[in-house]
This record gives sequence, structure tokens and C-alpha cells, in this order.
Amino acid sequence: MIRLLIRSFIISFSMYSKIPVPQLEWKDQDMKYVLCFFPWVGAVIGLVTMLWGIICNNLSIGRVLYTTVGTAIPLLVTGGFHVDGFMDSMDAFHSYQSRERKLEILKDSHIGAFSVIQLVLYYLVYMGAYSEIVSLRALAVVSAGFFLSRTLCGIGVVTFKNAKKDGLLFLFSSKAHEKIVKISLYIQLILCFAVMITLSLWAGMAVIAGTLLTFGYYRYRCYKEFGGITGDTSGYFVTLCEGVTVVIVGVCSIAGLI
Repeated sequence: MIRLLIRSFIISFSMYSKIPVPQLEWKDQDMKYVLCFFPWVGAVIGLVTMLWGIICNNLSIGRVLYTTVGTAIPLLVTGGFHVDGFMDSMDAFHSYQSRERKLEILKDSHIGAFSVIQLVLYYLVYMGAYSEIVSLRALAVVSAGFFLSRTLCGIGVVTFKNAKKDGLLFLFSSKAHEKIVKISLYIQLILCFAVMITLSLWAGMAVIAGTLLTFGYYRYRCYKEFGGITGDTSGYFVTLCEGVTVVIVGVCSIAGLI
């Protein structure tokens, strides 16, 4: 069992991050618990983000460099894996085509104007909010948000309906041990909520409320537009959830709530 969990951990990091790990052959039994470790990629992003914040605080590094590097850290750790899904989803959402055509657009490797426009808009808002997060406690809430977004995403993978009967999302959801994965992710979710509220009552509660509303919106829109979720829409959710977290914490920082 321990060996199986270690293999699941390695596969999760090899799939969802650019962190160097041994490359394993994927077997059906190895896929059962991969999603249990998905949030841990977010934990690594959070730790690196906190380390960068401490360095900036101790060395009095300027706000622009603090913001740009802080924004880049999730991209560097994941290789932009989830942002790719965000861009594909933006093209599909804004195509105003039939459901079948939207699903085809999700699979298209080319990018359209809408995805570029939405990505630029997203990072303008993200960086603006991030620049207002000056205290380490506020940054810690943001760091926990990287864990939270992946926990919710994993819950969605094993709970929501798949729009397609192929692709990586279908592979991971169909091979996952649903009961154990759900229990694991819900426990991690509750612990993450507790950490956020401990760090800051008001900011923590605001982030929890905001991300849960985002999760509900994600389900509603994907069911309406695609008839379910896909691997690309999962990336869209992770990216959107991280942005919502940064904006909420940024607003709380400006308001003096953290």
C-alpha cells in the first residue's frame, strides 16, 4: 500500500508540475489515489511563494519585482499547465457555437483572440491585487489558496459529470478510488479552511466564501456550456480560483482586515 501511495504521489507531481520526479509507467492501480496528492502541488507553490515573500521582506525588495516574481511562481512550478486549460476554455466560452463545436474548440491546440484578451485581463487584475498584499500573514492566506484551488478541483473531478468519455480527466476520474479520494480531499479541504481562518478570520472567511461560490459557478457554467467538465475546464477553474483568492486577499489588505 505504501509503495502504491508513493507511486501515486510521483505520478501526481509528474502530471501537474514541472518539479523533477522519477518517470513511472502509468498502471491502472497507480491511478487510484493520484488525485489525493494533487493539492500537494499547490502546497509546494505556497511554500515557494512564502519563501519569496520572506526574502522580499528581509531584503526590502521593491513592489514591482515582488509582484512579478510572485505572479510567475505558479507558472514556473506548473509549467503553465492550468493556464493552458484556462485559455482553451476562454476560446470555447466566447465562441458562442453549439455544444459540440465548443468541445472541439477545447481540443484545438491553436489559441484565439479571446483567450489572449482574457489572459491579459486576468493577469492585469491578478498583479494589481497581488501588489497590495504586503504582510506575510496575508501572503500566507494566498499561499494556502493554491492548495485550496486544487483540493476543490480534485473534488470536482470525482463528483461532477464528465463532458467527454476520453482524455486525461476521464482517465483520472474513471480510475480513481472515488470513496477514498473524496474522503482524503474533503479532509484536506477542512484543514485548509481551518488554516485560513486561523491566519485571518475575516480574510479567511471571505476567501472560503469566494472560492466556494467560484466552485458553484464553475459547475453551472460547464454544465450549461459543455454538458460537464473536461481537463481544460479543470485548468480554467484552478486558474480562476487562484485569481479570486488573490483579489479577495488584496481587497482585505486594502481594507485593513488582515
